[in-house]
Amino acid sequence: MITLENDFLKVNIAVKGAELQGLYSKETQIEYLWNGDAEYWAKHSPVLFPIVGSLKNDTYVYKDKTYPLPRHGFARDNEFKAEQISNTEVVFTLTDTHETLKVFPFPFELKVNYQIIDRKLSLTYTVINKGSKKMLFSLGAHPAFAVPNTPETNYEDYYLAFNDDERLTYWKLQDGLVADETETIELSGHKLNLKHELFYNDALVFKNMQSNCISLLNTKNDFGLHFHFDDFPFFGIWAAKDAPFVCLEPWCGVADSVNHNQKFNNKEGVVKLDAGKTWQRCWEVECF
Repeated sequence: MITLENDFLKVNIAVKGAELQGLYSKETQIEYLWNGDAEYWAKHSPVLFPIVGSLKNDTYVYKDKTYPLPRHGFARDNEFKAEQISNTEVVFTLTDTHETLKVFPFPFELKVNYQIIDRKLSLTYTVINKGSKKMLFSLGAHPAFAVPNTPETNYEDYYLAFNDDERLTYWKLQDGLVADETETIELSGHKLNLKHELFYNDALVFKNMQSNCISLLNTKNDFGLHFHFDDFPFFGIWAAKDAPFVCLEPWCGVADSVNHNQKFNNKEGVVKLDAGKTWQRCWEVECF
């Protein structure tokens, strides 16, 4: 476990999966991240790479060859190399191996950089195509935040505030795949009230969200967080059934549709990175 710390925050990150496992505010004395209770969901904030969500039949086709990949890919289950830059910054690196090339035929380097600045945690993903041909991949975040996070509140006291959406249209999931059916939620004052029933049919998948900041707030006190993200074309919001958390998931990529032909080259949202090139995305969470 790697620990980052300043006057405001204490952050814990596991070397396995480069997974954020603790986000504690010294000012509010609140742990904002989900604790990973296996009764509901044993993860905290997995890195989704080289796919986001599920593949149809858990396989894809690339250059007439079929490859297997589990839901959300393999990065979350692999040991990263950690280089702690300072008390407030660490870089985790994952590179291709003989085993990864069996299921993902691209030489790559994935870096996950964590840095705390005042009350804010910044997380930057960098993907480098180490091969001689175009690299196809998806990448996403999956942080789970504790709800409730103070003893005087309950789940229904919390809401999500969107900085630039008045309504949300989401795609339904069917056995982990994106269905053709959508539903629209009309927001009251840009707010989505949290209730467990929202997630009884799996995650809410968004393809056209306008917001680039979502705040997790409640009606009982002034504690909360701002979740900032840019240049992620897809977004998921999810919680396990009746679980005391909510996941805010910016994605570059999305699960296969129920009618997808499984060809990786025309998978919705797939990133196509030229040989030798670098790709980068970032999200930040500010605790108060």
